[in-house]
Amino acid sequence: MNTPEILNKAKLWLTDTFDNNTQNEIKQLIDDNSDELTDRFYKSLEFGTGGMRGVMGAGTNRINRYTLGKNTQGISNYLIKAFPKKQLKVAIAYDCRHNSKLFAKACAEVFSANNIKVYLFEDLRPTPELSYAVRELNCDAGIILTASHNPPEYNGYKVYFNDGGQIIPPQDGEIIDEINALDFSDIKFKANDELIEVIGEEIDAKFTKEAVLNSTSERTKSRKDLKIVFTSLHGTSITIMPEAFAAAGYTDVHIVEEQREPNGDFPTVESPNPEEPAALKMATDLAEKIGADIVIGTDPDCDRLGIAVRDLSNNMVLLNGNQTFVLLVNSLIKDWEEKGKLNGNQFVGSTIVSTPMINEIAASCGVETKVVLTGFKWIAKTIREAEGKQDFIGGGEESFGFMVGDFVRDKDAVSATLLACEIAAQAKANGSSMYMELLELYVKHGFYKEHLISVVKKGISGAKEIAQIMTNMRQNPISEMAGEKVEFLYDYENSICKNLLTNEKTVIDLPKSNVLIYTTVNGTRVAARPSGTEPKIKFYFSVHAPLNHIDNAKKVEGELDNKIKNIIKELDL
Repeated sequence: MNTPEILNKAKLWLTDTFDNNTQNEIKQLIDDNSDELTDRFYKSLEFGTGGMRGVMGAGTNRINRYTLGKNTQGISNYLIKAFPKKQLKVAIAYDCRHNSKLFAKACAEVFSANNIKVYLFEDLRPTPELSYAVRELNCDAGIILTASHNPPEYNGYKVYFNDGGQIIPPQDGEIIDEINALDFSDIKFKANDELIEVIGEEIDAKFTKEAVLNSTSERTKSRKDLKIVFTSLHGTSITIMPEAFAAAGYTDVHIVEEQREPNGDFPTVESPNPEEPAALKMATDLAEKIGADIVIGTDPDCDRLGIAVRDLSNNMVLLNGNQTFVLLVNSLIKDWEEKGKLNGNQFVGSTIVSTPMINEIAASCGVETKVVLTGFKWIAKTIREAEGKQDFIGGGEESFGFMVGDFVRDKDAVSATLLACEIAAQAKANGSSMYMELLELYVKHGFYKEHLISVVKKGISGAKEIAQIMTNMRQNPISEMAGEKVEFLYDYENSICKNLLTNEKTVIDLPKSNVLIYTTVNGTRVAARPSGTEPKIKFYFSVHAPLNHIDNAKKVEGELDNKIKNIIKELDL
């Protein structure tokens, strides 16, 4: 049964402000007294760690022409106030999702109606290319229509600032204030077509050139000998990656043809998420058939990638995001070192839920690790703040996203794919493998093993459940995990790190975020974080142990896996 408040909100969408199709959709839900009406109107979609993302449809809690239009009008109002007496410019891109092209056009219309110059990509493009375009075209902001790896019914909207990074405080709060001050009737949809310029091939060429330049090394002499299987998972990377492989010198590339065509239904996979082995099954099957060295798959908007390589038994295994992160960062630092560019003034970026092994690798070479909140917008912020003072080498996080250099200020699967191939090609030429390179890093720095569990809780009741889980973990701290005493509880929402053994408290100097991290006296770590864009809470586990020889890797890994399983059981997850 829908409440009077929900019905009143819904009836506002039956006015002339909204088109006939939207009105009919809402009217049908009202007539049916559908419970879905409540879900569509009990809240408004908000910006999370990755922008705004949700199910498409009519309503305030849905992605549609009006919720996107209202946000675009709010951004327009913000830009006009922030940069007065200036010809404002924005760039807009979109991915393969249903309605992405229509939504991108609607956003372009609103910007142009507010006298803002728009550079609109001619067709679907990778998210990192949008970040690059914002910088290359000296834009004041950028937008991409995407829902990353979410199911087909989702779409979304990421907002970028003039440095090519996603918006952060205070801009995000000021933009939200502008949006909240608007009624849907305030949206200016009447386009000024003279202010909309279609872009494409010229930016493609420049972006590809920069990706190759940032990701390839003079050490790599045998790219033609690396056999690669690549899948775009029906997404946008197919618009760039074939040319990028060719420009870098990789000629033995086999694309999974069944997944080449961009398609918002993602017909060959349950989920187009390269974190999941099932998403890369067609690619790994092809790799086994042709004897490929490496498999790489990118998500629909081409900002994250999954990698499979051959293990010591010559079987294809999927690397997790932390393992890929470790390999990429080590390779970048090694390249800087061999070029004589390391002078103690460099840094890499990581996040509070990513593997601590990054800190060990960087410190061993005199490189600082700046650890920030989850989300590449925070890594981009560190780059912006360090410009002219420190050099950024690269960065990433556990969720399969990486940044190679700073020419793009968001995660970028194009340059990360090329860098992964460089590592694999160099290893093969040296009689080694990418997997062996990883094991050698474990011998040097310790075997770090991470694991992630996502607990999905949908709807209003699910949001309450997630909130209660965090409250319980905050108010009733865990005292022991896997037989190890918990030493620290990091509460990022309250900006406090508490030593549970001494009760001493210290201040966390990061923006507030609803994240809790428990760390034991032996460095075992468990983090809890509600997702900013999906109805789920994520639990991150990190354990480690010494590895004295590669031959013992399987035994040590088994012990670490059992340790994680025991902790999960103790936490009743």
